[in-house]
Order: sequence, then structure tokens, then C-alpha cells
Amino acid sequence: MQFRQQALSKLQSPEELDLPVRFARPQGWLVLTVTVLVMIAATVWAVTGTVSATLTAPGILTHGRGSYVLQSPVAGQVTAVLAEEGQPVAAGAPLARIRTVQGTTTVVRALAAGRLTSLVATIGAVVTTGADLAAVERTNGPHDPLTATLYVPAASAATLPAGAAVDLTVASAPTQRFGVLRGHVAAIGRTAQSRQRISAFLGSSQLGEQFSRAGQPVAVLVRLDTASTATGYAWSTSDGPPFALDSMTQATAAVHLAAQHPIDWLLS
Repeated sequence: MQFRQQALSKLQSPEELDLPVRFARPQGWLVLTVTVLVMIAATVWAVTGTVSATLTAPGILTHGRGSYVLQSPVAGQVTAVLAEEGQPVAAGAPLARIRTVQGTTTVVRALAAGRLTSLVATIGAVVTTGADLAAVERTNGPHDPLTATLYVPAASAATLPAGAAVDLTVASAPTQRFGVLRGHVAAIGRTAQSRQRISAFLGSSQLGEQFSRAGQPVAVLVRLDTASTATGYAWSTSDGPPFALDSMTQATAAVHLAAQHPIDWLLS
């Protein structure tokens, strides 16, 4: 009977026009307003804003013409070393003398002008035919400009735009004191580099192993920005280090990729 009486009461006043209307509380309107404003701001930023990204890759400073390795043409004992590591050498300059078992002496000479970056031969050492004696980096002279060669994973190389800005952390110049070296991407290799190819270009099997440890990378050439500093190149600080940079110095690069609108990044 109680439910029947309630039903009859509802039929008698179906609209309940006599009941007061309850409006939303002020706190609820505030939360709703803030939510709508945040959504509008996020949408505007997604369409008009930009998001930048960087790609980190190992690299090395070189003169860009590669190196070559001098190997012993005979088996015997090194009787003289005629050059010093780090010094320039002319084409045809004698670097070492080797005496064979038969008593003849062979002079090992530089194939092309450059800088002697590595000297393995030592006086008294016994070498076999084909043993590495020295590595020479090809240069035209002490004023050849330096470049940076980066070894980028093949999957990431396609995302690098030509002309992209590059910041280089140089091993011989602490970043906290001298900042980073500035440059721009000049060229991107078309094929992946094998360990043997990297070793031949840099004149070091150790570097070839190091740069190909994670797979065959793509070589990226970075042209360094010039400036009136002691090094001759631009740095993030006003002066940079007070000494000249040497080739074959290792560096870590941060390549600045093209900026994207967040909406493009979300839809890609």
C-alpha cells in the first residue's frame, strides 16, 4: 500500500514544479572552466608550438682525407726509427729501417704527405711481412681545416637533415670550462661503414672496432664553424680553449634535429 500511495502522489504532480531548482556549486564551475582553458591552451600549443630533439653520436676530429697504414714489406728487425709520432712527414720520407735475416736493409717510406698519428715500430723489434709499422693521416699541411666525422646508427641517419647544427664535446677540452665546439652537418654517407672500412679510413683497427661495436654505422661529415679563437673554431663560450686542436681527437656530438609541431609528432 505504501508504494501505491507514492505512485499516486507522483501522478498527481508529475512535473514537480513546486520543488526548488538546484544549480551547480561555484567550485564545480571553477573546475570546469579551468579544464576547458587547459584543453584550449594544449590544443593551441600542439598546433603552433614546436618540439626539438637531439641525436647523440660518437665521432672524431680529422682532416677529412683519411689515413693509411704502413706495413712492413719484409720480415726482419727494426734497426732505426726515423720519424716521431705526431710530426708531419713528406711523401717518400723515410720512417724506419728493417734488416732482414739475409743482412739486407729495407727503408720504409711514407706513401703520401701527412701527419704521423701512430708509430708502432720500435728499435730492436722483430716484425713479420705485412706487420703494421705506422699510420699516417693525409694532409696538405698544418693549416688544413679540421672536420668531425660522426658514426651514426644506420637507422637514425635518415632523420638527419643537411645543415643541422651540431654541438661537439671534445675529449681534450672539458665542457665545464670551455663549452662545446660548434659545427653543421655537411654531408651524410649513403652506405653503412664496415669495421674494416672505418679502420682503413682512420688508420686504426682499434677505432674501427670501437665505432662499429653497435653495428655498421653511417659516416656523417660535420664542418666546424670558424671564429677568431685560439683554435680557429667557434665554441659555445666566447674564447674556447687556449690551445690548438689535434686531429684524431675523439668527440661526442649532439645533432639538433628539425623542430616539429607536437600535433605532427603525435600523428606520426
